[in-house]
Amino acid sequence: MTRGKQKIEAQRKNAERNQKSKGSQFEARAVALKVTCSICKVQLANSNQLGDHYASKHPKEKPPAESS
Repeated sequence: MTRGKQKIEAQRKNAERNQKSKGSQFEARAVALKVTCSICKVQLANSNQLGDHYASKHPKEKPPAESS
């Protein structure tokens, strides 16, 4: 068990560590998901995932041409 100054220092370090990890994951998700399926409006990270998505979820439809 820590006492006195060690305890205060440990609490301060833990508070700093916890402060850095806080933040919204919605912003990071919005940045990462750039491609959207035109049929079901699912957001995907890249065109390869869009091709796989069309193959598994919409097999009768053709995936859109790669615009990038």
